[in-house]
Amino acid sequence: MEFKSINPYNGQEIATYKEHSKKEIDAILEKSSTAFESWRQVPIKERCKLLVNAADLLRKNVDKYAETMTLEMGKPISEAKGEVNKCAWVCEFYAENAERFLADEIIETDASESFVSHDPIGTVLAIMPWNFPFWQVFRFVAPTLAAGNTGLLKHAHNVFGCATHIEELLLEAGFPEGVFQNLFIHHDDIESIIANDIVKAVTLTGSERAGKSVGALAGKYLKKSVLELGGNNAFIVLEDADMDQAVKTAITARMMNSGQSCIAAKRFILVGDAYDKFLPAFIDGVKSIKKGDPTDEGIEIGPLARKDLADELHKQLEKSVKHGAKVETGGKQDNAFHEPTVLTGVKPGMPAFDEETFGPLAAIIRAKDADEAFELAANSKYGLGVSLFTSDIEKARRHIGKAPDGAFFINELVKSDPRLPFGGTGKSGYGRELSREGIHEFINKKTVYIKN
Repeated sequence: MEFKSINPYNGQEIATYKEHSKKEIDAILEKSSTAFESWRQVPIKERCKLLVNAADLLRKNVDKYAETMTLEMGKPISEAKGEVNKCAWVCEFYAENAERFLADEIIETDASESFVSHDPIGTVLAIMPWNFPFWQVFRFVAPTLAAGNTGLLKHAHNVFGCATHIEELLLEAGFPEGVFQNLFIHHDDIESIIANDIVKAVTLTGSERAGKSVGALAGKYLKKSVLELGGNNAFIVLEDADMDQAVKTAITARMMNSGQSCIAAKRFILVGDAYDKFLPAFIDGVKSIKKGDPTDEGIEIGPLARKDLADELHKQLEKSVKHGAKVETGGKQDNAFHEPTVLTGVKPGMPAFDEETFGPLAAIIRAKDADEAFELAANSKYGLGVSLFTSDIEKARRHIGKAPDGAFFINELVKSDPRLPFGGTGKSGYGRELSREGIHEFINKKTVYIKN
């Protein structure tokens, strides 16, 4: 069986990748287990030096990696380069901080000495999506390998070229054979891998449906799991907001990566007079977005990663219009390309309000006041993040507790940052990536008690 990588912009085949056989999978698992026994003994300082090497290689080869990303899943080339550089940042962040994050935590008790040590657990399986094919992997790789674990990557089928680059890069950076390996497999093989005693934990970034499946398997086999799933982020604009700033940020928040991001702003909730101030400028901004071949510098919107993804987005659009929403601009689909679209009159019960729209579709919602805006924002099964735009920061602070999400950003789009924990609530999953919390997800917090 072979997996084909198809360029979503022109439909041309880029490469084929052979599926790993059961024998090959078993060998990969054994190699990971063997590598762990020696890798865990490598001092943290030495592991971190290799992360610095990886960061250097990412920056050195940014054009090569960005081109593969763009060809495989359609990301505009400028954004692809930015993604590679962000991966270098997360490597450097953990290289600088891993030793501190993993240091013994002294706790005063009646013992002569008592503390918590932070030990690696073994092989961790990562199941990663296509939308940020480097970043999603490196925000797993950097903390997991720094902690002394080994990693297995089951990447999305359409970005196996990116997966290949990552494995080769880590080897070139000096990581020993077996510390990080790719698995070119079908979803049907995942259960047997999670069930294997070599695999100690699993992390998945993907859809709600994938999360339910992997979470159930992790529970079945008593394996630790972290799930980073979908989002339907609200972007609330109050009447006193800086409208120019809000509009500019909103366009980026919705249209980055052609709208294919779990943390993208999807529901724009405009309070009172903000509706009439924000909407015309936002529509004009969306109309001016440069569309075309994502390999061309300056292009801001390319195709979606696959035609079926554009088909699904268009169905959500049509159903919302059928229930009373109005297309203000855009709305057309051509194969994998979907026009940047603004919908007004969006209300609960419409797909554009209730569901995650994974593409360049902005749902505009009117609210009479801030309280209603936060009620609408919380009216979602997802809980990844909320953005609030206002000039009254103290008033904004009072609303923080009203948002049940994993992130609350004031006058900024929701984004991931190596220095801050990242994760959601509700159907957006559980667990945290990045920061200190991220490296602590896959360690054994061991109580040590010494009595003289």
